[in-house]
Amino acid sequence: MPMKVSLPTDISVITTYRCQMRCKMCSIWQNPTDSKQEITPAELERLPRFKFSNITGGEPFLRQDIEDIVDVMMRKSDRVVISTSGWHKDRILALAKRFPKIGIRVSMEGLSQCNDDLRGRSGGFDRGLGLLLELKRMGVKDIGFGQTVSSKNSHDLLPLYELSRNLGMEFATASFHNSFYFHKGDNWIQNKDEVTKNFEELIKRLLEENSPKAWFRAFFNLGLINYIHGGRRMLPCEAGSVNFFLDPYGEIYPCNGLEERYWKKSMGNIRSGKSFEEIWNSPEAAEVRTCVGSCAKNCWMVGTAAPVMKKYFRHPATWVARNKLRSMLGQPVDVSTFPWFDVGQDPRQGDLRSEPLSEGAEVANREALPL
Repeated sequence: MPMKVSLPTDISVITTYRCQMRCKMCSIWQNPTDSKQEITPAELERLPRFKFSNITGGEPFLRQDIEDIVDVMMRKSDRVVISTSGWHKDRILALAKRFPKIGIRVSMEGLSQCNDDLRGRSGGFDRGLGLLLELKRMGVKDIGFGQTVSSKNSHDLLPLYELSRNLGMEFATASFHNSFYFHKGDNWIQNKDEVTKNFEELIKRLLEENSPKAWFRAFFNLGLINYIHGGRRMLPCEAGSVNFFLDPYGEIYPCNGLEERYWKKSMGNIRSGKSFEEIWNSPEAAEVRTCVGSCAKNCWMVGTAAPVMKKYFRHPATWVARNKLRSMLGQPVDVSTFPWFDVGQDPRQGDLRSEPLSEGAEVANREALPL
């Protein structure tokens, strides 16, 4: 009898594919879900407990029952964060009043002009910033904003970071990706040198902070530079093992980075009548984990990077310790090499090719560190 797989610690609940924004790097809004078919709060009761839950969309605040969804996930999670455009200010403030421990992350793609252009709605930056300021006034602690860096907005990366510091808020980063979730296949950064330079300066400033959390974010941002240049993931992807992605129709996917041209498989559906544990230990789930193990994509998203950074903590900690010391001594931070940590993963994972890598093959410009 096969050994049972440990239950996941992290989940992303995609409440809807409906969205009022018109983002240029994401076409979810052109492929909305039918609200009558979206997963219900009662169906979410079938989920196990988690350490971390992200509630997102589309725009989750288009769900009229968003407070009921949050109520379920707050009971099932140690920490819950909602990702939002910040457009529906009154609904967000009402929810935060009911759930003051909720985390709120407002997506901002730059300062006012750049953000509104990329997100396709005039006034989006002002609404989002006004919302965050009001949440801060209310005493909500877990708040901040995040930027998805592309060819058109890296010039606002450092100003947004400094704004977050001055406001005492969190600042998350990402690079745009291609996937079935975004309905995009042309999200490629063209001005890599410019974008890289801005990320390198962000890493330098993060390491200058007095916060260990900021230092590990520096490591995460190094991974974004590595991703932009096509490098193999510095740490393995264990999507479908430590985390998963629940779509609005109840399908359980390992992540939101899947593309049909590589592979796309569901682990099962929570509407199937089976318990979550049965689905998690099913042959279909095992097949998905096998696919993840040799997945050609080199995605570096916080949803799949954060869990393995925690699991293999000593590896990013090695990089952090070395470069924090360099920062303290006034020496340049090493952003020119990207460590690849061998923890026994399949060497084919993240090779970005349709054909498998030969056994033990290395990607150029990678520095393998000892275990």
